[in-house]
Amino acid sequence: MNRIRIAVLVSGGGTNLQALIDAQAAGLLHSGELRLVISNRPDAYALTRAERAGLEALTIRLADCGGQEGFETALTEALRARGIELIVLAGFMNILSARFIGQYPKRIINIHPSLIPSFCGKGFYGLKVHEAALRYGVKVTGATVHYVNEIPDGGQIILQEPVRVLPGDTPERLQRRVMEQAEWRILPEAAELVSAEILKDKERIK
Repeated sequence: MNRIRIAVLVSGGGTNLQALIDAQAAGLLHSGELRLVISNRPDAYALTRAERAGLEALTIRLADCGGQEGFETALTEALRARGIELIVLAGFMNILSARFIGQYPKRIINIHPSLIPSFCGKGFYGLKVHEAALRYGVKVTGATVHYVNEIPDGGQIILQEPVRVLPGDTPERLQRRVMEQAEWRILPEAAELVSAEILKDKERIK
């Protein structure tokens, strides 16, 4: 069976990458196949996770590419050389340009730690999202997987999962619960759904 070639872009520890790796090992991700992990930070633990799973791991640093345009050119070359068909942003701390995104319509997905449209967009990432949720006093938060377009966190929603906010929550505690109860479940599920849809499209074109 043909499988969609997936690249995961990540900047940090790679817990969502690990969720994808585990889902593939369990047979839950079967329409797509993880083929490449790219980080913009050479010290990202996600690269170690990739190597341990037998995945090709690359570092592409903005500083080495002369800026955003050079960075995206290097990124595009790496993806094309490996025939990547789906890009998963899993804690990737670099906003991609409309020019880059336009090359991959409905082929880039992102995980965001809130129920979009709440606590999303420019400036909302990592613990900042959970700090804002607690400050606002919401009783339910969660995570969202969405297609990536030129607006940060503005693309079509694929999956969402709610998570309760509990008394005494700290941003760190809430972040962990959102990861465990939402992110690590819906990201692999969305990657499978989108991979299956791409396969269907390819079959229709034949």
